[in-house]
Amino acid sequence: MANSRPNSLLKRPKLLITAVVAACFGFSLGATEWAQADATAPALSINTNTAPQQALVALPDFTPIIDRYGPAVVNISSTTNKVIHQQTNPFPPNSPFYQFFQHFGAPGQRGGPRHQQHEKIQSLGSGFIISPDGYIVTAGHVVRGANHIVVTLTNHHAYPAKLIGLSVRYDTALLKIDAKDLPTVPIGNSDHLKVGQWLLAVGAPFGFYNTVTQGVVSAMNRPLPDDEYIPFIQSDVPINPGNSGGPLFNMKGQVIGINDQIYTNSGGYMGLSFSIPINTVMRVVQDFKDHKPIQFGYLGVEVQDVTPQMAQALHLQEPVGALVASVMPGSPAAKAGIQAGDVIVTYNGKPVYNVGQLPPLVGNTVPGSHANVGILHHGVAETKNVLVTALPKNMDEPSNSTQPSKPTKTLKIPRMDIHVQDLTPDIEKQLDVHHGVVVVGVSEGPAAEAGLMPGMIIQQINQQTVNNVSTLASIVASLPADQPVPMLVRQGKASIYVVITLSKK
Repeated sequence: MANSRPNSLLKRPKLLITAVVAACFGFSLGATEWAQADATAPALSINTNTAPQQALVALPDFTPIIDRYGPAVVNISSTTNKVIHQQTNPFPPNSPFYQFFQHFGAPGQRGGPRHQQHEKIQSLGSGFIISPDGYIVTAGHVVRGANHIVVTLTNHHAYPAKLIGLSVRYDTALLKIDAKDLPTVPIGNSDHLKVGQWLLAVGAPFGFYNTVTQGVVSAMNRPLPDDEYIPFIQSDVPINPGNSGGPLFNMKGQVIGINDQIYTNSGGYMGLSFSIPINTVMRVVQDFKDHKPIQFGYLGVEVQDVTPQMAQALHLQEPVGALVASVMPGSPAAKAGIQAGDVIVTYNGKPVYNVGQLPPLVGNTVPGSHANVGILHHGVAETKNVLVTALPKNMDEPSNSTQPSKPTKTLKIPRMDIHVQDLTPDIEKQLDVHHGVVVVGVSEGPAAEAGLMPGMIIQQINQQTVNNVSTLASIVASLPADQPVPMLVRQGKASIYVVITLSKK
């Protein structure tokens, strides 16, 4: 009886069709025939078993991770005092009306009086507890410049936090709160991550506390332009402002990264999230706890990408690796025999496909340790054993371009359409160069197409050293036409390889 209603509903369309067919052929069926037709029809069987079925695809269940380690994720709020200078003159100094409003200022002040206003800026972020006595890890930009930091646990207990250490290069900070017997998270090994593995993020996006999102690993060792020392984990885990500093879990419930950045045009999540590997983070955290300065590995080379045109000019099979544009005198690379023009393709057994992959590998090397650097020297594979030292503190000094003064000899190179001059002692001393020629004029032609400008110094062409204008002229005369040739040039204190295609003789 339970199936009678469904069966009658299913059979009704069939009976209606039979009646229509009978009407078309001019005959009808009696009641007995209808009953016989209905009785002889096969009964339809519907499975009403409501017992749970086994899933065809096993999806991850994140509830055990949240139940066990969710209480160790904290919310971080920080307050920063920002001084705002206000000027009564409504026009900028280059405005023709600027002078008419100067007299409104106080005596001795130009452009009107300046008032200082203090504005409090509050920001929200996330973090996680790594020890029961109150050590907390978060992203550096969450608390950078903060005057007051408050950490709130999932039980709504709030604690003032002390900043133990902060690294701008690694965007990592260590906080301390006065508490005991706190829940903690287990620390995993980010080197074991693989593309496609499931991930879980916990944080406070837009201030919505204890928000859980999930995704997969999209890429590993992803370099970003403004953070050259961090080999980011790229994922599609949805994170937004407020997630910064929160943990990124693997399926074992281990933290394998700090949620740090998103790629966005709108200010919100667009499918690309970047996290700092926990191995990088914990190396910095340990230095903070030991009150040691943060040191970065130093190789002493300037590198650039190998373009397809450059690979052709260097006679390489593939456009991969980091092309060494210059080697600092006395640096670890120089002592190991690495030269300008070499292409770094591996570092400690890890492949280097582009220039962005090398700085994180070198920076994360412990100063004082050895690294095997695989290079291509004139196309031949070699391995150099380098004793990596600490990054010097004065490496960020700005460089200035230099124009030649009192040149000793000038020469035109017709095949390049440039005028060059020998170096002067002043330029050699200021730029710390000991060979090359200065470009003093560039006409329309091969040199201009290669990007050469007056003030640049040509140090190599076709991987041959240029000592003076006569050497350059001799080398150029021997080179074939209409073929790409590598040329090492220097602008200010930075060196770069360019590709030039010489005209016919």
